[in-house]
Amino acid sequence: MTSTNSKPRRQFKLTEASLGVWSVIVFIFLFAPIIVIFVYSFNSGRLLAAWDGFGFDGYQAMLEKTAVTSSVWVSLRAGVFSALLATLLGTLAGVAMARRPGKWVAWFSVLLLFVAITPEIVDAVSLLPWVVFLGQDLGLGIFNDGIVRLVVGQSLFSTAVVTYIVRSRLVGLNENLEEASADLYAPPARTFWKITLPLAMPAVLAGGLLSFTLGLDNTIVASFVQVSGTTPWPVYVLSSVRTGLRPDIASMSVVMLVLTLGALALVAVVLKKSGDSASQIARTMAG
Repeated sequence: MTSTNSKPRRQFKLTEASLGVWSVIVFIFLFAPIIVIFVYSFNSGRLLAAWDGFGFDGYQAMLEKTAVTSSVWVSLRAGVFSALLATLLGTLAGVAMARRPGKWVAWFSVLLLFVAITPEIVDAVSLLPWVVFLGQDLGLGIFNDGIVRLVVGQSLFSTAVVTYIVRSRLVGLNENLEEASADLYAPPARTFWKITLPLAMPAVLAGGLLSFTLGLDNTIVASFVQVSGTTPWPVYVLSSVRTGLRPDIASMSVVMLVLTLGALALVAVVLKKSGDSASQIARTMAG
């Protein structure tokens, strides 16, 4: 009897060990490129692919090259402004969908889904003639500005993401506090600022962070709508591939990765202090 039970137990332990090893292999496969780019950021050679010794030449060069710092500054500005715009529109839309349900919510959800699943190349091809029409044919000079074009292009998808995240958080919270505020004759605007917005704030912060990171990573739309003098970092890296990647590009990529991880850790701390558990934080970040 004992030998009969021990065989399935050994098979289970063997399967569990195999799954553990496979999980480690998968994680190594996923994070190996990040490790490689981190190591090669200390390459003192002229090209990234040819290791020529350990050094900090790449980090020094990234600070000295105006083209590198300028493109990063453009990406940061466009990322911040697009995140603010997407967070504002997405928060209002998410609150409306959660607190004012109706037939319109289904149609609006379809519209958001359409925005989210539309291929980025289609957005890029559609945006280019549109912003040109607004800026040149209609004479709206603001749409001739490169930063404005990047903000408009990057905020489209991000707005849908923020809407989903804010709505998913508020749907799981009852309206007792908001109804009590209304019973005490508080105006709707005050109820929103004092009750609804603080309840949704963890989702708003998470959505804003995701919008910022999505903006930093936007390449296709940015390459179409950019104008001379406002080349963002992803487009600069893409153009550098033709002549060969240099260690300064890897160094700046590592710096931006560290900044992104720092922002992610900051938002996680804020969500934790708001009283959310680890599972709630994960659900909020994932929408």
